[in-house]
Order: sequence, then C-alpha cells, then structure tokens
Amino acid sequence: MAWQEDIEIIEIPDGTTARRLMADIGVEGRGIELMTPKALYYCLKLKDVPARAANILKQEMLARGGEAAMAAGVAGWSVERTDVLLFATARQLELLADKLKEQYFGLNRLAIAIREALKAWEGRGEIREIKCPRGPLIIGRRTLIMGILNVTPDSFSDGGRFYDPGAAVEHAHRLVEEGADIIDVGGESTRPGHRPIDAEEEWRRLEPVLKRLVAEIKVPISVDTYKAVTARRALDLGVDIINDIWGCRADAHMASVCGRYRAPVVIMHNQEGTTYSDLMFDILSFLRTGIRLLEDNGVPPENIIVDPGIGFGKDLQQNLEVMGRLRELKVLGKPVLLGTSRKSMIGKVLDLPVDQRLEGTAATVALGISQGVDIIRVHDVRAMLRVARMTDAVVRRA
Repeated sequence: MAWQEDIEIIEIPDGTTARRLMADIGVEGRGIELMTPKALYYCLKLKDVPARAANILKQEMLARGGEAAMAAGVAGWSVERTDVLLFATARQLELLADKLKEQYFGLNRLAIAIREALKAWEGRGEIREIKCPRGPLIIGRRTLIMGILNVTPDSFSDGGRFYDPGAAVEHAHRLVEEGADIIDVGGESTRPGHRPIDAEEEWRRLEPVLKRLVAEIKVPISVDTYKAVTARRALDLGVDIINDIWGCRADAHMASVCGRYRAPVVIMHNQEGTTYSDLMFDILSFLRTGIRLLEDNGVPPENIIVDPGIGFGKDLQQNLEVMGRLRELKVLGKPVLLGTSRKSMIGKVLDLPVDQRLEGTAATVALGISQGVDIIRVHDVRAMLRVARMTDAVVRRA
C-alpha cells in the first residue's frame, strides 16, 4: 500500500516534547531515552574565547558532527579572541564535554559549564516547591499570580490610592479574592524619575500595612525593597519573600540578610543607563552573579527567582527584544518572574495612558507564559488570572 509523502516539521523545545512525540508513535521506553539527546538541538554562545581554545572547539565539534562558528580571523591567528556559537545536539555536546575535561586553556572549565547549562535548561519543566511560612509556592504546575500593592503616594500606576494603610489592606484582601497567589508590597515608587526615600521613611509606610497583612492574609507576602534593613525588619515581622529590583547589588548587606533567614528572593536585572555589549548575555551574567552571591550567603538554591527587569535599564527596543527572548532565561535553571503590568513599553507601543493598558499587559503575559515564565506580577489580578489559565491550557497541557 502506498504511503503519504507529506511532511510535518515539528519544533522540539525540550526533552518532554521529544519523549511525548516518540511515545505517541510507539517507540519503546529504552529507545526513547537513547534517542532524546539526539532530538534536542542547541545553539550555545560563548564570549571572548581565546583563539587557541576556539580552534580546539572547532576541531572537536566537527569531529562529533556539530559545528562551531567564530570570527573569520581565528583560523589564521589574526584575531586573539572571538565569540563562538556552538551548534549541536544534546548528545554531541555531552561527547564534547567528555573530551574538553582533558583540555587546557580553560576548556576543562567549559566542559563543566556546558553540562550545568544543559541540566538547567532541561530541568526547567519539573514541578518544584518554594517553601514559605504561609505555605509553599508550587512552580511549574500552573502560572502563579503576584498581585501588586503599592503603599506609596507617587506610584506611576495607582497614583497613591493605597497609601492609606486601611485602603491597602482592603485592596490586598481583594487581590487574594481575585486569585493572587502572592501579594507584593512596595513602599517606594520605582517609576522613571522617582524620588528615592531612606529606609526609615520606607518602613514608616510599610510597617502598619505589613503588621495587618501577616495576621490576616493566608497567601505568601513579598516585600519589594532593595534595602537590607527594610528586608530584615520585614522578615522579622513574618514576611515570606524579598523582591529586590537591584538584584542584591544596591545594598552590600542584602544577600547576607536573606541568607540568614534562608528567605525566598527575587533578583531582578537592573542597571544605570541602557548601554550593553550584548543585551541578553549581559542580563544573564548579571543574574548569574546575583545567584552566586545569594547562594554563597546561605540562600537555598531552590529559593531564588529571577526577573529580567522589563522597564529597568532598557529602552523600548531593548525591552521588546528581551520579551521576544524570555525563553533564554531557562539556562539559569531558576523560576522566572515577569513584571510588565501597565508599563511604559506598552504605553509607547500602543500610544495609551496607564489606565488603558490592560490588553497590552495581557499580550505580554501570554507571550511570557508561552516562553516559560512561572510567575507574573500584575495589577489586574482577575483579568490576568484568566489570561494565564487560558495560556496554561495550551502551554502546560502535558
């Protein structure tokens, strides 16, 4: 009997997809495990590799059926250093790492880094738990919703509506009723052109609200601060999570405070200005440094969450590029939080004021979830919960 010559090309983003596709056509279990590494294809980018090491990489990659792309002058020794792109299957990269561990020029360390990167990338689909005093956050089963509560007089979004402690607590209850899994409380506006405040003023705003929230709210409570003294006071009061928009860089004591309490921490990418040598590579390097800093100070690795920092230290085109490349954050092996709610990126693209950015926010939330985001930080909890559930139904259907 004739068979159809029609062809379907399927994108395979991870091992789970590869295994499911093979199981669907009846491949047996052992065969699935043997063939999965051959079904996964990667492009790994390396920066500033010495020419001698780059030439070795080229030879070893070609010997295993992969490829290494680099500056034209490397083979003739006319350049001293080059960025390198490795194109290979997971299996070819495993074989490369086996060979590189015997090499010099830093290639033995690269072998370890390759294995760690692949492990982090493939491990992102697993169900994980972040322990909090008010109950665990389950990462990976569905997208979690972080509801924003600003207790500031100058917030860009709500204009100080919840500056009064009573109004703030009432709004927090409303956010939980609408489906928030986390309440994120901020005492200092971080909008463009904001006026910084000291720790005492920040705590004066936060303390009366947090005292009531820790007694009344049943979901985890996060405090949005980059000041170690504020973080310590909040954790002493019973807050669950610290959300630092400066990735533990603005205050030298922040990492040690979080480590002392073994608290879950969100580290966000941020910088002064918008100059980058390599946008996504620089963001990943910043976040990696923050991860190491927290782990070295005693924060459990499973308690670290990363945020690419949309709207911080980035112009419009850079924000849009990061939004299109969120999947690359998987290489860090950490849960990803995305905060785009009502931000200027949406206002600039759609030419809309803050109070008309709901649909734009929804688009960024759906796009983020489709690329592996685990937590969304939003103002409009009820609406974004619906967006998340619909997107989850497609993205997390397995």
